[in-house]
Amino acid sequence: MLDPIREESGNLSRAWLRAFVATYESPGHEALGLAVEIRAPDQTLREESGIRRSLDRALAGLHTNSPKRTAGVETVASTIFPKSLWNPSLPRDRLFSRYRRVLPFLKRDPRNAHGMYFERFLQHDQLDHVIRTRVEAGNNRRSAYQLSVFDPSVDHGDWRQRGFPCLQQVSFVPDRDAGDVQVFAYYATQTMFEKAYGNYLGLWDLGRFVAHCWGLKMTGLTCIAAVAKAANDKNTTLAGRLKRELEAAS
Repeated sequence: MLDPIREESGNLSRAWLRAFVATYESPGHEALGLAVEIRAPDQTLREESGIRRSLDRALAGLHTNSPKRTAGVETVASTIFPKSLWNPSLPRDRLFSRYRRVLPFLKRDPRNAHGMYFERFLQHDQLDHVIRTRVEAGNNRRSAYQLSVFDPSVDHGDWRQRGFPCLQQVSFVPDRDAGDVQVFAYYATQTMFEKAYGNYLGLWDLGRFVAHCWGLKMTGLTCIAAVAKAANDKNTTLAGRLKRELEAAS
């Protein structure tokens, strides 16, 4: 197991890079029980353009034979929270209805055949309940502020590989005295090269949305992966090349 990775300056890029390198350098390019904490007391999530560009460039190489398919950071993040569809000045149900309208088009992509995270958050009105139970019902029970992804009725099976859902649960923890929200997410497995950066970004955006609806600040994310893999086996060489490039630039 790796020691928790803590980034107190709100720098997502640095937090991801440290987690990626630590996982890659672990035996078998794999680590158990990886926890990554990103704190931004001033609510400002920071990114380093050089790291982000290098990662996006490397991810673009995964689909050189399919130019219409993208695998960049923003694509991954949008599966967790579709930031481009959210207008903070409008009621939250506008976001939900816009997403439901475009969902059939999103699911035409074979990668989304088993579902999408934000789609799961809207099922059974989970996300709306998390917001409403605090704001409208005055419910301060912290266990009420969580989203479930895994659905045994469709996700249990004997497949050797499936890819979705790796994210299992998201919890939102408000602090009334500090006026902020911390987000905690749990992954059964997580690939650091292909997914983790976009995962962190999407979870932060999701937390910002909930915090906005609650009238609070989004200041922290903790992401726990039971199994963290540096990359899918077929992409290990490409991930190693990116690691060396980023270390040389540091």
